[in-house]
Amino acid sequence: MQVLSKMTPVPVTCLEYVHPWTQSCTVATAELMIIGVQYCLRIYAAVYALSLVMRGRIPSLPELKKTLRGWLQSTAFLTTNAFSYSIMMCSLRRLLGSYNFYTASYVPAFFAALISIMVERSSRRALLALYVSNVATETMWNILQSRGLVRSIPHGEIAIFGVANSVLMYCYRKNRQKEYRDSMFDVVRFAIGDSEVMKGDAPSEGVEPSAVQNVVGRAESSQRGSKSPKCSLPFIQAAVQAYLQLTGRLKAMGKHKLCRHRYGCVYDTLSSGGRMFSIGLGIQVVMKAVLQMRKFISRPALLRKTFLSKDIARLGLFLGGFTSIYKMSSCLLRHFTDSDSPMFAFPSGLLASVAFAFYSDNTIALYIMWKTLQITYNWGIEKGYLPRVPGFTVMLYAVSTALLFHAATIEPQNLRPSYWKFLHSISGGRICIMDRSGFDVYGLNTSGQIRTMMNLCKTEPILQGRLS
Repeated sequence: MQVLSKMTPVPVTCLEYVHPWTQSCTVATAELMIIGVQYCLRIYAAVYALSLVMRGRIPSLPELKKTLRGWLQSTAFLTTNAFSYSIMMCSLRRLLGSYNFYTASYVPAFFAALISIMVERSSRRALLALYVSNVATETMWNILQSRGLVRSIPHGEIAIFGVANSVLMYCYRKNRQKEYRDSMFDVVRFAIGDSEVMKGDAPSEGVEPSAVQNVVGRAESSQRGSKSPKCSLPFIQAAVQAYLQLTGRLKAMGKHKLCRHRYGCVYDTLSSGGRMFSIGLGIQVVMKAVLQMRKFISRPALLRKTFLSKDIARLGLFLGGFTSIYKMSSCLLRHFTDSDSPMFAFPSGLLASVAFAFYSDNTIALYIMWKTLQITYNWGIEKGYLPRVPGFTVMLYAVSTALLFHAATIEPQNLRPSYWKFLHSISGGRICIMDRSGFDVYGLNTSGQIRTMMNLCKTEPILQGRLS
């Protein structure tokens, strides 16, 4: 079959392509709006309810009103994105008389995204742009790879994570007196603490190693002088005493004068890594318990298989390993150079990124990359190093969303399956029955890709007749 140029018109109408289930553009748009409202209300109800729960207190009446307004506004935003996409495709067909490779989806999706993002609150636009840019980056890579223009590098996601993480850690250490605030810095601070933040040439907190040794020595003397409580299990008592003695010795071990942590370097490294490992393991256990509760009830044997598998510890190994390696390498650099510098974040961050192999994931790596770019860009603007580009966030969202919609329409196998399922749900399955056969002339086997992607989702009964 002859492959046409991307600008070659395809003689199909919006009735044949966009909404073959109805002859009216208005009815098709109204259906998408009704379905979209129902779906978005459910999705954002869970999102905003979770945000209230995470505050850990009973919300006040003004907070409830603000949450309600945000819920409705976010629903309006996402619904607008859904039905305005259909309007734009029909309108462009009437205006231009035909479709081509670009006007089939990318151009109408761009204008639909541009309109819808203006409906959403300005405080949420950066977060939305960051998310769709993350997915769009992966999609663009898949598109280029399918055309043979690039090829995947083994463990490439670890390399991306390592470089982005090093820059992020440098920004965190350079952020003296919390000059720039970002939620990502709170995550980093939770993982490695404030001991790696640069606040002058000398540490402003902590105690001298000699003081630590004196405190630990007094504590051990007190323990030896006091009577140990009687225990019916001598083994447990011995284990506790051994643990206390070990931690006491580790705390008393020396640290560099520029290290800001309270106790010795070895103790700080092991305790921080152990804490993050416990948190990662706890998250995995809770997630498995919640998501697979029905399976556990029907098949109790899965409990042992699930919670004793190696996969259950992957997140914990990543978080614990990352924290331990980063803190230990930073301490070693201070010992060897007898100095401290934000530049230490680069070798320490690269070394710590090796732990990402335990939980390597494209989504996480790309999110860290885009979040680091956002932080450096915003910080550069505040410092006067970079110019502020008006509407950059809005344009980034529109460009990225247009690429995702275009891939879902013309070459869906290059799209992340989770995003395809999202588009399937918000359209009520109608994304599957758009007749794309006219675009097979571009040589991408669009119809065949759609049949493959349809197997990922269950289409609503009212539309099943159109799929045969």
